[in-house]
Parts: sequence; C-alpha cells; structure tokens
Amino acid sequence: MGLLELFLIAVGLSMDAFAVAVCKGLSMRKMRYGQAAVIALFFGGFQALMPLIGWILGRQFEKYITSVDHWIAFVLLGLIGGNMIREALGKDEEETVEATDHLNVKELLMMAIATSIDALAVGITFAFLQVSIVPAVSFIGCTTFVLAFAGVCIGKIFGAKYKSRAELLGGIILILIGLKILLEHLGILPF
Repeated sequence: MGLLELFLIAVGLSMDAFAVAVCKGLSMRKMRYGQAAVIALFFGGFQALMPLIGWILGRQFEKYITSVDHWIAFVLLGLIGGNMIREALGKDEEETVEATDHLNVKELLMMAIATSIDALAVGITFAFLQVSIVPAVSFIGCTTFVLAFAGVCIGKIFGAKYKSRAELLGGIILILIGLKILLEHLGILPF
C-alpha cells in the first residue's frame, strides 16, 4: 500500500472525528488550545488504536466485527447527540456555556470510540493486505489529530456567533453522523 493510498484512508477515517471535533468547538465558550489538543489526542489516539486492534484480531473475527460496527457507532453517537440536545433544550444559554467550559472525559472517550469503529475494520483489512502496521496506524493517528484539532478551532469560530444553539446543533450533527454510518453499512447510502 502506497503513501497516497494510506493518506486517503487516514483522511477518510478522520472525517467523522473532524465533524465531532467541530461540534466540540461549537460549544466552547473560550478557545483553549490545550483542550483542543486533548480532544484531538483522544480522536487521534483511538483512530490509531482501533486499526491496530483490528490488525491483531485479523481474519478470525472479521464477520463478527463488520456485522455490528455500524450499530455500535450509531447507538453511541445517538446517545451522545440525544443527550446534547436534551441539555441544550433544558438549560438557558449561560448554564449551557458553563456546562461545556470543561472537558468531559467520559463523553470524549465515547465519541472517540464511536468515531473510530470503522477503523477497526480497516485494521482487519490491513492484516489481509500485510500492511506494515506501525507506520500505518501512526500516520492515521497523526492525520486524525491534526484534522480534529483544526475541527475544534473551526467549530469555535462558528460557536462565537451561535452560542445559544451550539449544543443543539452539535447533538443533531452527532445523530446524523451515526445515522449516516448505519445507512452506509446497511447499503441504503453508498460508501
């Protein structure tokens, strides 16, 4: 597998993480680059870890993993998105800003897992193609880190203009991403 192919795979895998990172940036009251780096590290770390796990699992579990990965991502993103919508509709703007001014590690963990489930299947494919796994997962993780960091910054720019609706929009986007993943894997939408 060439560098260009690996780059395209890395960018493709990073798109869900980028979109979720934009949502996190939308709900930030003040841009904190340290928080953006932590968010990007969660997404980049899991985008690197999941293909490694998939590569280790290899062929023996392929049919089990690929048959449920889309459901796992759909449920996790739906729960997180639904919770964000509930919180956005249940609080006034000032309370919402306070609630989103810190990082929720549990929420970040769930989002990082949900957006990297597809990478697990890619790791299984890497095992079949006998891809050199350490450079591949490092490249995927670094690409996702950069795109997620940029996503938080981009989200913050929009969040400054739309503070009152940021969490609501973020929740809707997460649910739509989960639905997109599900519909693609069910064959309703093309990949």
